[in-house]
Amino acid sequence: MPLIAPDNHMAVMAALFIIAGAAFLLEKTRIGANLTGAVIAILGAIAAANLGVIPHSAPAYGFVFSYVVPVLIPLFLFKADLRRIAFEFTRTTAAFLLAAMGTIIGVTIAALTLDLSALGAGAALDDAAREPAIAGLFASTYIGGSVNYAALGDLTGLREDASFFSAATAADNLFSAVYLGLLALMPGWAWLARRFRPHDEAAATVVEDVAKEPISAASLCLSLALALGIVAVGDALVAWLGLGAWRYVIITGLALGFATFTPGLAKRLAGSFELGVALSFVFFAAIAAGADVVAMLQVAPLLVALVLILLTVHAVFTFGVGSMLGLTLPELITASNAAVLGATTAPALAATKGWRSLVTPGVLVGVLGYALGTFLGTVVYRYWGAFL
Repeated sequence: MPLIAPDNHMAVMAALFIIAGAAFLLEKTRIGANLTGAVIAILGAIAAANLGVIPHSAPAYGFVFSYVVPVLIPLFLFKADLRRIAFEFTRTTAAFLLAAMGTIIGVTIAALTLDLSALGAGAALDDAAREPAIAGLFASTYIGGSVNYAALGDLTGLREDASFFSAATAADNLFSAVYLGLLALMPGWAWLARRFRPHDEAAATVVEDVAKEPISAASLCLSLALALGIVAVGDALVAWLGLGAWRYVIITGLALGFATFTPGLAKRLAGSFELGVALSFVFFAAIAAGADVVAMLQVAPLLVALVLILLTVHAVFTFGVGSMLGLTLPELITASNAAVLGATTAPALAATKGWRSLVTPGVLVGVLGYALGTFLGTVVYRYWGAFL
């Protein structure tokens, strides 16, 4: 038994928030700034769970998955004015779309190379549905991050197999953290930097939102109220239309519609993104706590090969084609970061490296990943046969 029992709901939830708070504090240190808070929260929860401090499974985690994850989507997407993404950040957006394409190609090659039908045997899926479910799961997480991973876990039914999902979570979190470390080191590799167009930070345009409203108790309350309202309306539409498999896509569409067609009102929700970041750290801790490293090695070692192939193809395609298209190394690093880990780490790494002009684009393409990840993962899952 872990030090904190699974049925001690308050203590488990307190542990998640303590891990999240510690991550915010530690990312202010020199080493933490390179790792970023999201990765610190992930590694901290993995360590705490595998050392027996917190449980691998607990009802409190289920609360986070059921109620926090859907609310995260609108909180992040309130900044996702699609017109702004399309017209202000063409280069970084192009780099991100390239990274998303690299993920789709990577998961396709991995699935063709490996026999994924043997994985997730405990889920409510037949052999024919298992491979597209796993492909959709990993396509979603490496296009928009862990929020999309949780959504596809619910949609595909893979979460019902606790041992597989624990192993998949361990593989996703561990290798995502390692990949982020490699991205942080890449600018220092002279042999690699020579193959890319120089990034002129001084000449780049830094977009600032001069009319940004101050964060207040009212703006935070309104942000949370509207996010909850969008989720409630989305769930009502899902029930009315009988589209349970498209729940997260519908919530995403409602949030994007609000951000795009009422940008003035969306700007008044000051602190919505910051609130989403804070709750996402708690979510990262909850999902990482299920990462049973021993189970990953015992139950599904094939997952290690899957993630290695996927990320290798993603990186080779993104940086190889990006170099030929004249995109800079910082632009591609920011885009790849946003795809694999989401909107929280992409701007943080850009700021740490001094790429000030890429901080806001990093947020926006990360948000674009939240919007596209669930949708593209669902498309891969539903129409996998058409890809092969």
